[in-house]
Amino acid sequence: MAQGIQSGGARLRQNIKGKLSTTLKSWLPILQGDLFEVEDILKEYANENPFVSVQTPMSKDFGSTFTKQMRNNAKSGTSISDKIEQLTIARESLYENLYSQICPPLFPTKLSQDIAFDIIEGIDAEGYFQEDIKLAAQRLGVEVGEYEKVRARFCFLEPRGIGARDVRESFCFQLESQEVDNELYALCKEIIENLDLHAKQKKHARYSEAMKIIRSFKNPPALDFAHEESYKIPDIFVQEEDGNIIVHTNDEYYPIIEINDAKAKDSKNSIDSDKDAQSYIKNKIKEARDLIDALEMRKATIKKVGLMIVDYQYDFFRGGEMKPMKLKDIATELNYAPSTISRAISNKYLECQRGIFPIKSFFTAAIEGDVSNASIKDFLSEIIKNENKKKPLSDIKILQLIEQHFGLKIVRRTITKYRKQLNIASSSERKKFYEMGY
Repeated sequence: MAQGIQSGGARLRQNIKGKLSTTLKSWLPILQGDLFEVEDILKEYANENPFVSVQTPMSKDFGSTFTKQMRNNAKSGTSISDKIEQLTIARESLYENLYSQICPPLFPTKLSQDIAFDIIEGIDAEGYFQEDIKLAAQRLGVEVGEYEKVRARFCFLEPRGIGARDVRESFCFQLESQEVDNELYALCKEIIENLDLHAKQKKHARYSEAMKIIRSFKNPPALDFAHEESYKIPDIFVQEEDGNIIVHTNDEYYPIIEINDAKAKDSKNSIDSDKDAQSYIKNKIKEARDLIDALEMRKATIKKVGLMIVDYQYDFFRGGEMKPMKLKDIATELNYAPSTISRAISNKYLECQRGIFPIKSFFTAAIEGDVSNASIKDFLSEIIKNENKKKPLSDIKILQLIEQHFGLKIVRRTITKYRKQLNIASSSERKKFYEMGY
């Protein structure tokens, strides 16, 4: 099936031996971070090493490099100049913004700060907290009540509504920041907690005032940071050339580390009798070479993962459905620990003719046969996106459409579970949101 897969003329399957080397263990942030974060790590390192300089893609001429990548970009309506602007503007990420706010007096103790940082790790790109609170509390060795007590303080963070579990709680968080009297607060709270029945409050003298406040709330709460998702720098390109599927790493955007051997040599000559200074120079040069090795190993590890993804998901790259694929399976084949593969795919993206995808999205569980839960969720999201706003689809109707499309039998509670995982409200709730302008 995947006979056409190649990489630089080499066969796809490679016999990969050994665990993580000492070099890569020393630089796990390089493996785990995205290309922006890798740049920051290397710049920080270069500031501490007088014999190293780092050239970053943002400081190079975008010219032919960017033109080539935009030509290969999948069916995007965004112009090259827009993409350059998106990549070069100074920006603070959602998570950097949140981290900067975890400090006294709101989080006065180390424990409260540790819990807050853990909560941030469980927040998705839309701003909702997606972790199992019981498991999170158990992981930190605290009571669920203590964990929730800290999460409740997120209603005072910016953007408002961040860290909530769903739309209702996010609105409640955002309500806390409103300067309203007790009567209006109580009315807004009542409407939010009973959205299906909010029309019953129309006779209230301050109903319109309350609805104006609620309509001002952001949904999702991280809406102002949505520009970060407009274009992601992929680590892997998957392209079809002459009937073959080719895997490339995004070499054009990798930082270049240069060792100034001449400066090191001059320094050694000038302090030839100082053994401590000589040892310092030697160690710094070794650290720099280890850093280069770690960067190359990052690139090689991600490429191996990309090759295996294409092998497993060959039909997807030919226009078919995504198949079930477990993280531990690819880790076993590559002879790496699952945690290493998890780091390798964290915050990484793959670009192909079908678009730009988080690499982690290719690791899905099976529903039945070769149908993955990711395929079901994608289809569910798509049909709800295009549903009749005046008559939203019920879970029963969604179930019927999914069974018809995929030719399988599943139960309604599975659809309900996936809908909730995607933070999609029920049909009755969606109808109310549509009426309210959401």
